[in-house]
Amino acid sequence: MSEHRTTAAADTGDGGGDVAAAVATAAPRRPWWHWRRLTHGRLRPALAAALAGALLGGTGVAWQAQAGPFAEERACWGAFDEDDVADLFHGKRDIEASEVPVTTSRIGSEGPSGLCRLTSPRGARVTARLHRLDVRFGGAGDTWADEYLSARMTPLGGGLLGMVSDTRAWLAVPEGCVGRQREDDGPLVVDMETGWTVYDDEVDTDERARLARAVVTLVNDYMTDQGCTRTLADPADELGAPARFTDEKRDAICGVEGLRTHDGKDADHYRRPLVTAGDAPVRTCDRDVLFGHPSLRLMTVADPRLAVLYKDLAYDGGQRRITAEGDTRRHSRGHGFLRDDMALYQAECQTGDVTFLIRADDGERAADLRALMPRYVAAEADRVGCGPLRIRLPR
Repeated sequence: MSEHRTTAAADTGDGGGDVAAAVATAAPRRPWWHWRRLTHGRLRPALAAALAGALLGGTGVAWQAQAGPFAEERACWGAFDEDDVADLFHGKRDIEASEVPVTTSRIGSEGPSGLCRLTSPRGARVTARLHRLDVRFGGAGDTWADEYLSARMTPLGGGLLGMVSDTRAWLAVPEGCVGRQREDDGPLVVDMETGWTVYDDEVDTDERARLARAVVTLVNDYMTDQGCTRTLADPADELGAPARFTDEKRDAICGVEGLRTHDGKDADHYRRPLVTAGDAPVRTCDRDVLFGHPSLRLMTVADPRLAVLYKDLAYDGGQRRITAEGDTRRHSRGHGFLRDDMALYQAECQTGDVTFLIRADDGERAADLRALMPRYVAAEADRVGCGPLRIRLPR
């Protein structure tokens, strides 16, 4: 993936319902598996798509500088003024804005949702969404994680639950404003994407700063609408160094000492891994990246508000169950499974649930997953304060 680009998976909705339908109608064609996930088990988006498509396609606002009837318009639910929009498009002001207003679904418990799209006549676009992360087994949460928890993302810092790159940004609305999420709910987030997933060595820090400012502006505006008095500070100048592809030792896969493949050799050692930089709520290592997709991903989700994305999957993702040393009939340290293409274990830790995941793009790395998973969980559990943790794999 080092110098290739792929269309973003982020245009597939997470919360289901109106936002997902709006994106399905307005976005360019996506690979078939995204559509299958988007429509699985749902009938309501078919009707919503027609309405949302009409809204996005027919309510565009032309952002001509100080001209015409739109001079006082604000974009993205009223959060962005003309200068905010121009900042995202390198000073260009002939930008069209279209949106689906923020509403709360009366059917189900998906929470508030809304969508905004900014489009330049030169082809650039920015899409922003407000939605609750989908934690249902087989839902869209894993697709969201593919894009927004990738190793390319940098933590926003400052106590914020959010991350940013030069093509993606997301930020959870602070619980102190909207109330604590239920144990089995995903957080309410605003995310933004610019249409491409890029895996070059260099992250454009100027673009990253623009998206960081913008996503905080959107969350602050939503908080104000909810009657919250807190204002989140602009994190753009405090962002840490972005991740870079790094050289890797044979016995320290992804920089984890003692971690090695099943035979101690790595046929793709010339393709360097990308590892999340900084003190992030998620540590992701993407290895052997090609066309925007890692052939092997190792990920630790240490923040329980995000680990809930994998709670259902930990119980129902496979029949070959992972256990831990010290488990009894009455109590277990966690739950997980082993498949030829994925190993996942979610542990109950002092700080809440923590998810450990290794995923391959096919079943050809089953021996590597079996060799990597126990050592990876032990090392990462110690790092995040959840150790000692020793898991046992099924035969």
